[in-house]
Amino acid sequence: MNLLRKVSREKEPGSSNDFLLSLIPYWPLFLVLIALSIAGGWLYLQMATPQYESHARILIKDEKKGVEEAKALEAFDMLSPKKSVDNELEVLKSKTLMNKVVAHLDLFAPIYEEGKFKDKLAYVSAPVRIVADSALGFRPTPDKVKINFASTGVTFNGKSYPLNQWVKTPYGNLKFIPNPRYAAYTGSNQGKKFYFYLVPQRKVVDNLASKLKVDAASKLSTIIDLSINDEVPERGEDILNNLIDAYNLSLVEQNNKLAANTIHFINDRLSTVQSELQAVEKKQEAFRANSGAIDLSAQGKLYLESVSTNDQKVGEMNMQLSVLNQIESYVKSRDMSKGLVPSTVGVNDPGLTQMIKTLYELQLEMESLKKTAGENNPLVLADKDKIEKIRPQILENILNQKRSLVASRGNLAATTGSYSSSLKTLPQTERALVDISREQSIKNGIYTFLLQKKEETALSFVSNNPGSQIIDRAESSEKPVSPKRNVVYLICVFLAGIIGLSVVISKESFGGKIMFQKDIEELTELPVIGEISKDRSKQQVVIGNRQRTLIAEQFRRLRTTLNYLGVGGQKKRILITSAISGEGKSFVSTNLAVSLALTGKKVVLLDFDLNKPTLSKKLNILEDKGISEYLNGEVTADEIIRKTGINDNLYFISSGALPDSPSELMLNGMAAELLNYLDQLFDYIIIDIAPVGPVSDAYIISPLSDATLYVVRHNYTPKTFVERIDENNRLNKLTNAAIVFNGVSQRGIGGKGYGYGYGYVYEDSNYHKRLSAG
Repeated sequence: MNLLRKVSREKEPGSSNDFLLSLIPYWPLFLVLIALSIAGGWLYLQMATPQYESHARILIKDEKKGVEEAKALEAFDMLSPKKSVDNELEVLKSKTLMNKVVAHLDLFAPIYEEGKFKDKLAYVSAPVRIVADSALGFRPTPDKVKINFASTGVTFNGKSYPLNQWVKTPYGNLKFIPNPRYAAYTGSNQGKKFYFYLVPQRKVVDNLASKLKVDAASKLSTIIDLSINDEVPERGEDILNNLIDAYNLSLVEQNNKLAANTIHFINDRLSTVQSELQAVEKKQEAFRANSGAIDLSAQGKLYLESVSTNDQKVGEMNMQLSVLNQIESYVKSRDMSKGLVPSTVGVNDPGLTQMIKTLYELQLEMESLKKTAGENNPLVLADKDKIEKIRPQILENILNQKRSLVASRGNLAATTGSYSSSLKTLPQTERALVDISREQSIKNGIYTFLLQKKEETALSFVSNNPGSQIIDRAESSEKPVSPKRNVVYLICVFLAGIIGLSVVISKESFGGKIMFQKDIEELTELPVIGEISKDRSKQQVVIGNRQRTLIAEQFRRLRTTLNYLGVGGQKKRILITSAISGEGKSFVSTNLAVSLALTGKKVVLLDFDLNKPTLSKKLNILEDKGISEYLNGEVTADEIIRKTGINDNLYFISSGALPDSPSELMLNGMAAELLNYLDQLFDYIIIDIAPVGPVSDAYIISPLSDATLYVVRHNYTPKTFVERIDENNRLNKLTNAAIVFNGVSQRGIGGKGYGYGYGYVYEDSNYHKRLSAG
């Protein structure tokens, strides 16, 4: 007995393997669930709209991350404001640019093609594109509008409209133009049905802006990656390409505005200086004609050259003061956006020039952000703060330069005064001519300087570029990025597995009933010596001489296992009980008795259940005097022993009339006398007694027995009763007890496997044999 228990404990199967093996009988369920899930996944893929990813790349000239190739153009691009990658990312994401893209591609008027499972966007397959009059606007359609195409026009709502003409429709002024993408379409529209919507432009812009992704390629580069997912790859490419074009056009317009402001200022100055120069030349011509002066003396020429040089410098200083005054007035003005930015032409301080340029760039950036993000945007407020900080620096710089210029002009005036005193010795005519020539030289120098700056600005205007370079035009993925077919099917299989596991676990683990042999092993120390499959024939006797069924073989194995309980020879009394009624103890008693009788041994089956006997009825034996009458001393043992008719070696003793107190009747000593008498007549005595749960009869008779078989039924016996076996056995010990696992149902779908037995190795010193229950 101890050896049997030890060996059975050592044969513990791995939990993971056991779990996987327990699922094998349910393979049809998993197969059906997987098939249904895959079918559902296929249906989802047919209904879902595939999304293709379009991707483009551009290069930005960043003032912080210089691009060596672009430095060669800096001499011709003096006016273009430098850009920051972080700012340009926000500009590219702006709804202002996306609004231009939607308007240019007419995305607010999508045309759809009706399909079997779902409708799809006919961006390529529709022969025409719908254009709305942006000035007058259009009315969104309340529902889809069916449209038919012809070579000369379109038809919807029962009316025909020509192509390439503005026409009045119930939805506003529309124009139907040939679709440029249709030329590359290789399919056929025969038998297809189309319809269109007119969607509010703002709604389309918001939708596309939410799908647009704009990111820097890396922290160290000035490359920007743009991507968008769309159901039509060609439409995604057009959106990105048009977005880049709109972005570059906005940069060119911004640079042109700055260059135009500078040229306008220089032209005004040139006009003024030219008038002054013409006046001086006429004055000189008139003086020479009136005075007859032709040449100057050598001394006069020397003085003239010196004075002329000084006067030219004074003129330049006066011009610089004029420019500084204009700049000072512009910076002090409260609203700098309404006027033209004054040019810094003639100002020799590069620091002031850079600060004015920075101020103007901040102003342009702030105005651009106001249009795209609103006045209260953090970026707009940040630019305002920068402008307010740079203003005092510019004014202080202007004040310092004005002081310096005034002091320098005073020094030159003093020098010129000394030259003038020397010229007093010259003839008055020559002196007057020198003054006129000096004034002419000054005006001519200023005029030449302005012409030079005008040419430089014009070069910047002509060489104006957007400051960005397209690295990759938009290209779309060949396969949809969403939904991914393999991922969808994998998820379907995974969900099918989860559902199948849930069904199996809920069916076999959450019922609170004994489902597996390992459940018994975990709850009690008693060994399981046999498994009996569920009998679907509903017959009481399932074993015979020629029966080779699974359940018959299982009873033969159980008969063999009795040897390891010590049954045989002088030990022949086997008590069979269970926890509750209905676990099949009478079925096990009957077939075990028949199995022993088939070996040629004389066997007697006792129905010792004096509370609810059933064997007489199941064996179709007339109920007559039996055990209760013998215990009362009314009959002898020979009078209650009768043949069964099942086998010549099998005899039966019925329970007899039900007594009022069965337990007390069993304790009168007559039960021991009966069993002792039967020992002399039979080789095996099978005692079927009441369950131990309701009554204590089994504990009374067990000491008179040589072995006790405790029947546990699959999916019937509550785990709590098995859990109490060891505790009850310590108080009222069942003699040489072992468990028979009865009614083991075929598991899974289709009933192809049992899988409840793990197999045990029973050993003695000379004999090795493996018994597998099922």
